[in-house]
Amino acid sequence: MHAMQYEITLPADYDMGIIRTRVATKGHFLDTFPGLGIKAYLARERGAHSPVNQYAPLYLWTAPEGMNAFLRGPGFQDVVDDFGRPEVQHWTGLSYTEGPASGALPRTATRRRTPIPASAATADAVEAALEESGALARTPGAVATALAVDPRHWELLHFTLWAHDAPETPGDRYEVLRLCMPERGKLGEGRQW
Repeated sequence: MHAMQYEITLPADYDMGIIRTRVATKGHFLDTFPGLGIKAYLARERGAHSPVNQYAPLYLWTAPEGMNAFLRGPGFQDVVDDFGRPEVQHWTGLSYTEGPASGALPRTATRRRTPIPASAATADAVEAALEESGALARTPGAVATALAVDPRHWELLHFTLWAHDAPETPGDRYEVLRLCMPERGKLGEGRQW
């Protein structure tokens, strides 16, 4: 599994209805995209648990070939044409776990990026994060939880989809505008570390 996200931060007075319409009219194009496990169309609005207006889709890919095909394809070019080329962050998967609400469509999502201190043993930090991710996946209302690492910056990514309002936890909270999951079953349930 590979996680990928780009964040498009918008002006404070931006009409987020434009993003909702964009997702409603174009989101279905990835419903059958090869190599895509899950794409969560995420947005957050200034003043609603967020300091900014932002469109920040997060992808879980089953293999890098799918991610590469998307980045060179017309869907990503459409984003570039409309907003400029965003920085694309990506992480190597450590675990993916379906939660007790796995059959529900998620309403919200949480994302937390945590640096691994240089003084910490990498294996110990990852093991602790895997335990935390497993506990989070068992929380009532959790649809799915993913944990990934960026070994360039030594950063952990904790990502959870929720069937209800996300609990008050550290990190960023998003509204899920739409979910594509053509190859969700191929993400590899459990630990990948």
